[in-house]
Amino acid sequence: MKKNTILIYGINTLYEAIKSKIKIYKIYLNKKNKKNNKIKKIIKYSKKNKISLNEIFNFNKIEKKNHQGVFAIIDHIQLLKIENIIPMIYNSGKIPLLIILDSITDVRNFGSIVRTSACTGVDAIIIATKNSVTINSDSIKTSSGGIFKIPICKEKNIIKIIRYLKSFGIQVIAVTEKTDNICYKFNYKNPTAFILGSEQKGISKKYLSLCNNTVKLPLIKNSLTSLNVSVACGAILYETIRQRLIES
Repeated sequence: MKKNTILIYGINTLYEAIKSKIKIYKIYLNKKNKKNNKIKKIIKYSKKNKISLNEIFNFNKIEKKNHQGVFAIIDHIQLLKIENIIPMIYNSGKIPLLIILDSITDVRNFGSIVRTSACTGVDAIIIATKNSVTINSDSIKTSSGGIFKIPICKEKNIIKIIRYLKSFGIQVIAVTEKTDNICYKFNYKNPTAFILGSEQKGISKKYLSLCNNTVKLPLIKNSLTSLNVSVACGAILYETIRQRLIES
């Protein structure tokens, strides 16, 4: 593979990559899949754009993943800066909705968060340069191609970013079980950034001290003490959508 390229797999992942117009270098297909409508579109796209198309019978000899008979080599995912995105969000007339991830390293959790964020209109996901997930084949596949729909911002100084967001009138809210504030009692119709931490360490105290509020999802008495971070992210995002769409 060329330097600064990524191997992706899965029909939906490749289909979303095509729609995003990211540079695709090679596509590998299982001949048995040619009747699939999305595969037909992929083949048509590859021919139109003169992308190398390789037909293979036994994919399991190449890689034992849930590939659905599709692999592709694409350009690397471009990581952005949040300072370049916030003005664009406001200029478009949208109410900013952002996710900040603190020390999320599990590719499946990250992929699920990206997928849900893409479905709920999140404007950007912010991760740190250190102690953060690697954007690779597995995280892209878990996002079901959602990573091609939403800006990923990699920032060196999250404290600086939190202060920057607040200076733009964006409330920064920590989603953590270490609070008494039930999430349904707060207003997310205003510009909002949610920060979520790893299941092992939670959100760093230095970030918590800068947040406008802390909230938690209610748990049934005597149940488990915490939720999977991607599930918690989905729950708080859909509460936000409920407020913004239904109550507006």
